[in-house]
Amino acid sequence: MNLDELRTLYDQDQRIDIQYPGMRRETSPYIIRHIDLSGDFHTILFSSLNEDNAATIIRQEIDYFEQLGSDFEWKLFTHDKPDNLKERLAEHGFQVGEVEAILVLPLEEASPSLFQTVKHDVRRAADADSIRKMMVVQTEVEGEDHSWLADVLIDEWNADSEQLSFYAAYAGDKIVSSAWMRLPENSLFASLWGGATVEAYRGRGFYSALLAVRAQEARSRGRRFLTVDASPMSRPILEKLGFQLVSYSYPCHWRADKT
Repeated sequence: MNLDELRTLYDQDQRIDIQYPGMRRETSPYIIRHIDLSGDFHTILFSSLNEDNAATIIRQEIDYFEQLGSDFEWKLFTHDKPDNLKERLAEHGFQVGEVEAILVLPLEEASPSLFQTVKHDVRRAADADSIRKMMVVQTEVEGEDHSWLADVLIDEWNADSEQLSFYAAYAGDKIVSSAWMRLPENSLFASLWGGATVEAYRGRGFYSALLAVRAQEARSRGRRFLTVDASPMSRPILEKLGFQLVSYSYPCHWRADKT
């Protein structure tokens, strides 16, 4: 499968057809929205615009979410059209976040190291309390409170626990690294999230251990591809294991209280 084919498959599976538990999928000829039923996190995951209609559709989406009184994220990909969509969103008042690399790994081409026995102490979170404890690592690494994200993920997990797997790596009794994985229904992909390690414990293989347990679960559940929105820190590790760059993305945030 060449890069263009892989990108097209990613778009169809992960942006067009995907359905998340606890969210209502809404479609129009130009936009696919995901509306969080708990009201916490709404997103536009796919758009198909052109030079002539972009300004009108962007304004319509802002109006839609202003009527809801809600913030939302427009997840922009650099292969989206028109080519200047990021600049157009910024002109309309969106706050454009840091770029992330969209990587995909065909599991049949994965490094054998991903499927070796994991020697670190990695445990799967099995209840809401375990998930909250795991998310403390995200707060420590990012330097900002991630309790809101724990709430979002727990709601999603309660809606369908089969579509989310949470893992924590321990050093003694301390959680030092955490990550999770989404396995949407009727999808060829499993998507990897988190992968945060406390600074003092980096370079000891905890990140790789969490990656391996998720790859092994994904393969055992019949998924053919892994995907991840990679940070600059994790991207070199992932590319050494066979992950391929298919695009870049920007989280573009609209705040309902801007006006």
